[in-house]
This record gives sequence, structure tokens and C-alpha cells, in this order.
Amino acid sequence: MILQPSALLCLSSLWGVIVQAASPRNKKPSQGQFPVTQNVTVVEGGTINLTCRVDQNDNTSLQWSNPAQQTLYFDDKKALRDNRIELVRASWHELSISISDVSLSDEGQYTCSLFTMPVKTSKAYLMVLGVPENPHISGFTSPVMEGDTIQLTCKSSGSKPAADIRWFKNDQEITDVQKIQQQDSNGKTFTVTSSLVFQGDRKDDGAVIRCRVDHESLTSTPQIAKQVLEIHYTPTVRILPSTPLPQEGQPLILICESKGKPLPEPVLWTKDGGELPDPERMTVNGRELTISFLNKTDNGTYRCEATNSIGQSSAEYVLIINDVPKPLFPTTIIPLFTSATVKTNVAMSTRTTKSAFITKDPNALPGPVATDHALIGGVVAVVVFVTLCSIILIGRYLARHKGTYLTNEAKGAEDAPDADTAIINAEGSQVNAEEKKEYFI
Repeated sequence: MILQPSALLCLSSLWGVIVQAASPRNKKPSQGQFPVTQNVTVVEGGTINLTCRVDQNDNTSLQWSNPAQQTLYFDDKKALRDNRIELVRASWHELSISISDVSLSDEGQYTCSLFTMPVKTSKAYLMVLGVPENPHISGFTSPVMEGDTIQLTCKSSGSKPAADIRWFKNDQEITDVQKIQQQDSNGKTFTVTSSLVFQGDRKDDGAVIRCRVDHESLTSTPQIAKQVLEIHYTPTVRILPSTPLPQEGQPLILICESKGKPLPEPVLWTKDGGELPDPERMTVNGRELTISFLNKTDNGTYRCEATNSIGQSSAEYVLIINDVPKPLFPTTIIPLFTSATVKTNVAMSTRTTKSAFITKDPNALPGPVATDHALIGGVVAVVVFVTLCSIILIGRYLARHKGTYLTNEAKGAEDAPDADTAIINAEGSQVNAEEKKEYFI
């Protein structure tokens, strides 16, 4: 049963008179009969509960009324025809109601009344949050030339209170922005506008600009608008050789690395300001220049030129061909011992061999070849040393043997007065001549 508001007011007044008449004049009101309420915040379109509690109540009625002082519920009796308002619980100690699909017009101060003498009330303020609309970015015209000024505007309406707009370039926040907020025609919500101004740069090509709306009504995820930048710029060129030290007889590949928007294609190769002199050895495949076999005539300045619709750029590479290094291997001299002068040559050769064996040639190639030559040099040095020692020992032996032969021949001739007598008295006379023999080794 739904009562008319006028009937409820009359009933409320009548109830007050009855309570006053029934109560003794000297009876004080109960100290615990005070209604208790709480303020509530809800997002537009949501549902809220308004609860009024009384700790001590001697069967006194409770009532909820809206900001316009219209009675919503009197105890468990609904007074206002509004399908959004429902009774949750009604007792002597509590009166709870719910309001669904809350709108901005529902915001205000709600009153819970306890019909004692005098009537006691408690206020609960209902705040309704206006959800901001999805933002959108305007002001970008694709593509933008490098160096041009870019001005982007992000706008969002319907927020209450006013929303906050933040800008991001990729994942980095941009703080140098301008913000403006205006109140909407309903007098409750706001429209927020933010502007971002910057110069177009090639490093910003492909960057993602994000406009994010932050608001207390957005509890899950913020609202975001995106804009991908497209910046056109002149090419940049550099030449990358396949080897840092080109050598005669080897192949060489020069790569022309060009970047630009739009992409420059194809590239132009020149040598010393003219065309490539030897097309048979010098071939161009896309951005690569290949020289199959280098020689001294290929020395010079090679130029790579790239062009797109914005402009032109080039890079140069100076080619200097190096000679192939020749490895130096250690040599060993083996002397021939044929005369007495060989001794000096042998000693000099021996010292030379040792020096070659000890000193490391910086130009010698590492690996098994250098190791074999060092081993051979060591063996030859040992052979020379042994040979030299053998020659010295043989020389000393011959010298001693010859001295002994002359001394024996002169025995018995020491005391002779003259040469004839010495010859006759000598032990080595003709008588024993046949017994004397010489041995040469």
C-alpha cells in the first residue's frame, strides 16, 4: 500500500500528538533515542543503500525523506512513487532503503527522522560522481614533415568533479601541457581540455601518443585515447665495409645503409665523381657494391647517394688497398769445414744460429711451420757445436803427435860437436831407418 505524501504528513503529525498526549509531562525522553546515518558516495548509474539506526527505541516510527523533503518511506510504508527506491529493512531499530540507477539529480542531503517528542533527525549526504566520457585526440594530420609544429588536443566531457588529463609519449609522461576545464550546461559536470605542442622529429616517427583521463569514478582502468605519429624526413646514409683492411686480391663488399621516410630506393654508387670503372668486377645489388677482386687501380673515393621525396643525402668511403704481408721464416746456415779458416766461420755461424733460434721474428707466421723451423735450427746448432768440439780435439791430438816424432829423431845428437857426428850418433840413422814409420791420421 502506497500512501499519498499529504496523508503521510497528516499521519506523522497525528502520531506526534498521540505520543505527546500519551507521555507523562514529567517523563524525560530516553537518552539512547538518537538516529544515526552515514554519508554515501556513488557513481552515476550505480545503486546505494541509505541506513538509519537507533540503539534504543520504544516503538517510535522512523522516516526517510529526500533533499526536497519528500517522504520516501515511513517505517515500512512506501510514500513516493519511484520504482528505483526499494525497502531493504524496517524495524524499530533500523530503516534501510536502496536507490538504484542513481542520477546526478539524486545528489543532496537525505534526512532520517525519529518521531519522538521532540522529533529527532540525522542527515546523510549523497554524492554522485559523474563518469567522464571517453577522450578523443584531435589536431593531427598525417604525415608531418620533420621540423613542423604539432599541436594535439585531448577532450573529455561529463566528469564530476572535473577529471584530470595526462599525456604520454610511449611510456614517458609529458608534463609541459596546457589544461582548461569548463562547466557543462547542466551546472553539475565539467568538460576538460588539454593541449600538447611539440616539434616533429625523426626520432618520433612511429611513437605512440596517449591521452589518459584519470577520475575517482574510474576504479578499474583509466580511459585512454591513442595517436600514432608519422614523421617524414630526409635520408641518412653511411657506408659499412665488409673488412677494415682491404688487401690486394681479396673481394670487398660495401654496404650503403640508408634510413629515411619514405624509404629511399634505390641508391646510386659512384667512384671519384664518375661511374664505376669496371662493371665486370664491380656489381651493385640493391644497396651493396661488390668488388670481386681488388687491385691497386681500385683505390679511390666511393660515394653512395640516397634520395626520397623529402630530400637527398650521401656518404663517402675512401678505399686504400694494402699489400698482402709476406711472412719471414728463420733460415739456418750449415758451414763446410774444409780448411783452417773454417774454424772462424764455424764460430760466427754458430752465434748467428743461436741468435736466430732465440730471437722471435715478429713477422713470422704462428703455427706448426714456425715450430718446425725452430726445432730444425736447434738440431743444426747442436750438430755444429759437436763438430766444432771434434775439430778442436783432433787438432790438439795431431799437434802432440808431431812434437813427439821430432823429439825421438833428435835423440843421441845432443852432445855431437858438429852436424855430421850428430847424424852418425843419432838413434835414427840409416841402420834403423826401415824400422821408422810415420802414421798420419
